[in-house]
Amino acid sequence: MKNYEQLIEYFEEQLKTIKYKTEPLELYSPIKYTLSFGGKRIRPVTTLMGCELFCGDYKKALPQAIAIELFHNFTLIHDDIMDNAPIRRGKETVFKKWNSNIAILSGDTLFALAYQYAQQADKDILHDTLSVFNETAIEVCEGQQFDLNYETSNNVTVQQYINMIRLKTGVLFGAALKIGALIGGSSITEANLLYDFGVNIGLGFQLKDDLLDTYGNEGIFGKKTGGDIISNKKTFLFIKALEIANDESKRELLALYDSKDIDPDIKITSTKDIFTKFKVDIAANLEIDKYFAAGMECLEMLDLAPEKKQYLKDVAIKMIDRNK
Repeated sequence: MKNYEQLIEYFEEQLKTIKYKTEPLELYSPIKYTLSFGGKRIRPVTTLMGCELFCGDYKKALPQAIAIELFHNFTLIHDDIMDNAPIRRGKETVFKKWNSNIAILSGDTLFALAYQYAQQADKDILHDTLSVFNETAIEVCEGQQFDLNYETSNNVTVQQYINMIRLKTGVLFGAALKIGALIGGSSITEANLLYDFGVNIGLGFQLKDDLLDTYGNEGIFGKKTGGDIISNKKTFLFIKALEIANDESKRELLALYDSKDIDPDIKITSTKDIFTKFKVDIAANLEIDKYFAAGMECLEMLDLAPEKKQYLKDVAIKMIDRNK
């Protein structure tokens, strides 16, 4: 089997070969622009891996891997509009570089292009493949709506937050693997085990993001930490702190998040002090370990050669045991 590095090199080369229409320029230029940002490409690579596990030919799932990546970038373009985020991966976001109307249309076009690639499957598995793709698209939107709802609530539970990131992040990792497995000829049971593996690792991936945003090494992380705190995002760290802190610290934390004129550095430092005081960083690491273990349990249930499963284990470790 090919490893992650080999597959990402292959996928990047193939992504560059996508042909777009040239007109209207304002519609297609933002698509080319957002795909040029790069990134880890973990989702499409795992689609290729899921396929290769069962048929030995990762190229068979290339259209679906492209579909997963196009869909993911569609969600990013729209998320940036909703979050009013000016920067992504060190570059201006699409709506900032152009405008919101163009970003919405380009995102919609990306979704349609993703669907064109997703449906390039043999007739006997086309229904199952598109069912996974469609259900995942709906769930990702549900997750985003929950995320928007929680922005104005201080009563979000840890379980509600976990469900939100499962929908917004985890299910796409699961779908990437499941679709790849189906293309590769797996059984439904095998595909579902890979799906559960992906969802659990996706949960760990997002929780690690939460942790790095506050506790990451800025030199390695590649950006200033504390962005979630400045934007008042209700991450696992914030929700867990409200759950276990004493009344005085809860009031202080809520006041920090409600403040409109506090110095950003003071806000970050003071909030981080509360998180650390109640060891929510440790709680986050324990939660990450829990989902990693759950993912590994699903992977072990697959009746495949250990050396094949090792490639997916390596990807899971790359996703969770990281500094950026």
